[in-house]
Amino acid sequence: MSDYGQTPPLEPAAQDPSAGSTRRMVLNMGPQHPSTHGVLRILLELDGEIITNAQPEIGFLHTGIEKQAEALGWQQVVTLTDRMDYLTNLSNNLAYVLPVERLLGLEIPPKAQWLRVLLCELSRINSHAVWLGTHALDLGAMTVFFYCFREREDILRIFEMFSGQRLMTSYIRIGGVALEPPRGWQKAVGKFIRGLSSKIDEYEDLLTKNPIFLQRTQGVGHLSLERLLDLGVTGPMIRAAGLQWDIRKSEPYSSYEKFDFDVPVFHEGDVYARFRVRVEEMRQSLRIVQQALEGMPEGPWKADAPHVVLPDREKMKTQMEALIYHFKIVTEGFRVPAGDAYVPVESPRGEIGFLAVSDGTSKPLRVFMRTPSFGNLQCLTPLFEGRLIADSIACLGSMDFVLGDVDR
Repeated sequence: MSDYGQTPPLEPAAQDPSAGSTRRMVLNMGPQHPSTHGVLRILLELDGEIITNAQPEIGFLHTGIEKQAEALGWQQVVTLTDRMDYLTNLSNNLAYVLPVERLLGLEIPPKAQWLRVLLCELSRINSHAVWLGTHALDLGAMTVFFYCFREREDILRIFEMFSGQRLMTSYIRIGGVALEPPRGWQKAVGKFIRGLSSKIDEYEDLLTKNPIFLQRTQGVGHLSLERLLDLGVTGPMIRAAGLQWDIRKSEPYSSYEKFDFDVPVFHEGDVYARFRVRVEEMRQSLRIVQQALEGMPEGPWKADAPHVVLPDREKMKTQMEALIYHFKIVTEGFRVPAGDAYVPVESPRGEIGFLAVSDGTSKPLRVFMRTPSFGNLQCLTPLFEGRLIADSIACLGSMDFVLGDVDR
């Protein structure tokens, strides 16, 4: 029988002759375990209640998205990026369109850039709310779960208002955004952000000084900053270990340099510090959304590039040129000059970037994705080793990965 695709057996644990014979236990965690938050399988080797080895096995959710991209037109690939990380699809959209726009030499109007920032920050709040609710639920705090999903539902209604879709919006497109912002969007967003600060206070009132939550998280799952950087970890995990690195600040994109916000940093490098970073990031995203709402520029919401961006439907009724451009873009796509480009953005989980490679045709030659969940998953083994098995769920949840972001 072939061994292809099977996880190699764990090596026998070393035995201390003076302690007599020891017996290890190998425990299969997942791929259907509810606290792995996706189809992740982890083989745990236990010495009593202590984890001595942990081997993650991925690939159960493999979609072949990178290969599929080579068979689609440049604009069609946007729909694939939605399905990688379904909690922050708008960040994925943006990470893909930025390098393509660089190859095309497009100048994106200020209004479109600010709309992208606003929606990506709402997406960040949405992602952190889902993480906080499920993480707290894993540790026994059920009330926080219901509170967080209350806010998530409000955000999904706003996404549906903009795009007609709650999850897979495909709203950020090459050249701008898919649709003109709907009537009343300012009122809906304003109403949401006015009440959000007090609701974040509720999360902290329930957890920040909760003695049970503190015992489950403080000092648990510590990894040094040096180790995290060696493993390629990005995002809140490295900021919880003391590194003030956020691509929105260090390498601004889509007008982030025009927004005033702070990068939350803690130095403990444990599960509790990761919780504190993400809660504070929700507050900073709230600041950015407020600024985007109040200072939204006037003007077009898509670039003036008729060979790339679909014309307005009203123009198609009266202008033959607009009708021809629409027909050609929909049936043939558009060509992108030969070359390659990579632009990273800061997603809720860390750095995500797309390497877009063009050979001058209407389809990508290669689309390579650097996703944060895959990079952050590299620290699972050192994060687990030497911990109590009771702490494994807290450690796992603090990583905040999405398996669709890993298996591409």
